[in-house]
Amino acid sequence: MSDELLLVNARQVVTCAGPGRARRGSEMADAAIREGVAVHVRGETIVDVALESTLREAHPGAALVDCERGVVTPGFVDSHTHAVFGRARYEEQELRASGVPYMEIARRGGGIHASVRDLRARDEDELFALARRRLAALAASGVTTVELKSGYGLSLDDELKMLRVIRRLADALPMRIVPTWLGAHEVPLEFRGRDGGRREYVDRLIHEMLPAVAVERLARFADVFCEPGVFTVDEAREILVAASAAGLGLKLHADELTSGGGAELAASLGATSADHLAAISDAGIEALAGAGTVATLLPATMLFLGKREHAPARRLIDAGVPVALATDFNPGTSPTTNFPLVLTLGVSQLRLGVAEVLVAATVNGAAALGLADRTGQLAPGFSADLALWAIDDARELPYWLGGGRCHASWTRGKPCHPRDLELAFSR
Repeated sequence: MSDELLLVNARQVVTCAGPGRARRGSEMADAAIREGVAVHVRGETIVDVALESTLREAHPGAALVDCERGVVTPGFVDSHTHAVFGRARYEEQELRASGVPYMEIARRGGGIHASVRDLRARDEDELFALARRRLAALAASGVTTVELKSGYGLSLDDELKMLRVIRRLADALPMRIVPTWLGAHEVPLEFRGRDGGRREYVDRLIHEMLPAVAVERLARFADVFCEPGVFTVDEAREILVAASAAGLGLKLHADELTSGGGAELAASLGATSADHLAAISDAGIEALAGAGTVATLLPATMLFLGKREHAPARRLIDAGVPVALATDFNPGTSPTTNFPLVLTLGVSQLRLGVAEVLVAATVNGAAALGLADRTGQLAPGFSADLALWAIDDARELPYWLGGGRCHASWTRGKPCHPRDLELAFSR
């Protein structure tokens, strides 16, 4: 069987071709959409995107993938998820609808604390099986690279358990998986209930969990939920400085519900991304623009929480901040694996153009994971991470509300979900 593929008979190929870095400002308005071209893949790598007739003639032995006049895009990069968890938290949706705020639910032992109790009672095999099904759903919505966070363990053993599950998933699945340690997702209830407990937990994060994560190389990034009532700016700085010294890249849950200086902290530390940002200040926008930190926006979260105010995407882009989009898939505030829905919200709620949401979902999502030099675009030398859509025009991707129109997806040239198999090496 040939290790060469030619994706042919595509109506459009969205290449997002350009520099292997985050795109800013007007750069985000160009998704480099081409017609009449094919994509040549050899092994794990894209070799060329050129006129179909030229590539057919030059590579007669390549296996042909008939795109049936669909649209080919780079595989989506979901750069912020919490997909390793146990049970759903559907009861909280009704509580919020009755007027109980998110932070009050957490104070009562719900929210993240509920997922912590549940996860601690499950073993690795059960968590692996649950997460594997969820990742299959993400792959079926065009996602080929995904970040997976810990953060529902909040103890040494349980955080390591989560990260080992993530490692198993990365070994077992074709999707590219990026692990992030989020031990600072919340202060566990057992530490909140006593004097000095909060300080003790921060010390455990820095001196107990972090060294164990680093020794086993279980994470690429460290993240902190920096929000009043969770971790303060000073606590987040202390944890992230230690994580950087241990060799981890930095990410930050910042300014989700209130403007507390999280974006400024992320910029000052050179974080790869600052995520959420629905309440970011003008000073925070200016700081991110100066640092080049990617602003990862999560509109499905704000929609599900019933919030009227979304992150100021247009102001961020106009200020020169690179913007990415992600699902924030999690059991409490964004229970969706539907990445095209996030594109829809990017247009309808964040007021972005189609090209901007495509770049935010691909190149800039990759940049939010430090991967923009290898994925996020269809160009020679980049990873063969692709998605094929049963649509006539790329503008349909955010148009069909919740539509499941991904016909196939590949990571490093390998099929990511079962519907690909009969198609991947057809003639």
